[in-house]
Amino acid sequence: MDISDIKIRLVKKDDLKLKAVASMIVDEGLAVHDIKIIEGTNGNFIAMPSRKVSSGEFKDIVHPIKSEVREHICSLILEAYAKELQKPIEETD
Repeated sequence: MDISDIKIRLVKKDDLKLKAVASMIVDEGLAVHDIKIIEGTNGNFIAMPSRKVSSGEFKDIVHPIKSEVREHICSLILEAYAKELQKPIEETD
């Protein structure tokens, strides 16, 4: 599986555990949006796109089947997030 592009949108509110939202392109043919980067007690982790079902529970819409694929995706997204944090803050007028 080739992940050819990862885009990170930082969340600006400091009081939230949600730190950023990511999008990725898989095998140059599938876009996955709304992957959340969340601050947890043991460090940052990703949450795949999900929706709330009638029971109030959240269910993933898209998710890896194998743990090694999840780990690969997680490491790539968290690496892209770390790089995004290193970029200088752009001044706006």
